[in-house]
Amino acid sequence: MPELPEVETVRRGLEPVLAGRVITRADIRRPDLRWPLPPRMAERLTGARVAGLGRRSKYLLADLDTGETLVVHLGMSGRLLVSGARLGDFHFPLALPARHDHVVLDIEGGARVTFNDARRFGMMDLWPTHDLAAHRLLAGLGPEPLGNGFHADHLTARLAGRSAPVKAVLLDQSAVAGLGNIYVCEALWRARVSPLRLARDVTAAEIQALAAAVRAVVLDAIEAGGSSLRDYRRVDGELGYFQHSFAVYGREGESCPRPGCGGTVVRTVQSGRSSFYCPRCQDTAAPRARRRH
Repeated sequence: MPELPEVETVRRGLEPVLAGRVITRADIRRPDLRWPLPPRMAERLTGARVAGLGRRSKYLLADLDTGETLVVHLGMSGRLLVSGARLGDFHFPLALPARHDHVVLDIEGGARVTFNDARRFGMMDLWPTHDLAAHRLLAGLGPEPLGNGFHADHLTARLAGRSAPVKAVLLDQSAVAGLGNIYVCEALWRARVSPLRLARDVTAAEIQALAAAVRAVVLDAIEAGGSSLRDYRRVDGELGYFQHSFAVYGREGESCPRPGCGGTVVRTVQSGRSSFYCPRCQDTAAPRARRRH
């Protein structure tokens, strides 16, 4: 499932096509995706001007001059693809209708934005912009990892006294918004903290390192256009490239890339999700527990 860097990459690709432009026609080709689409969706979108394009966690937010915001989640296989427009140095002709094209938006100036979703785990909703923070999918979200609300003190408070693994806390969207399995594994490796470590046992120094690692890995992934493992594509149909920079994710049995480590990346399962880490440089035991031996 696309995480924050992939969704931010899509937002940046859509912005020059959508921001300030009118949706001249909305073609809604089925009544539902993961959940039913909002009533009269085509009518409510057609003629609306996109006042701004934002993102909250893994959700795209298109503010409309009608006073509503189009909320979009890509799900497991959803793609937002642009055709009929110039993106950078390339012009993309209007795409022919394809299987799994569920929502097609024709945009002022000749561009077309198509939501294609083979598995239909994505979602779209229309919600009053002034009350967006109360949307059921946005209301409980924690701070953005690149925002001012995410820092070591915040992370300290969320980890304190918790008997859950630190990885589980980082995946909790109420603790920090937008992180998923890939970037949590990578951030923990950069901070030298095992995903198996109990949250309450992470030291103050490690929390400082972890907060910095979360920010850094998200920024690096955005710069690389996100990670393409299965279905994710940028709006021009191209792949992201951050998967080529993974230190541990998906690298079970390979040598740890940390200079001088000499360890081997292993895979374990936590709450049904794969965790990848290096047991040599990401010690599972808390520092106090290690000193007792």
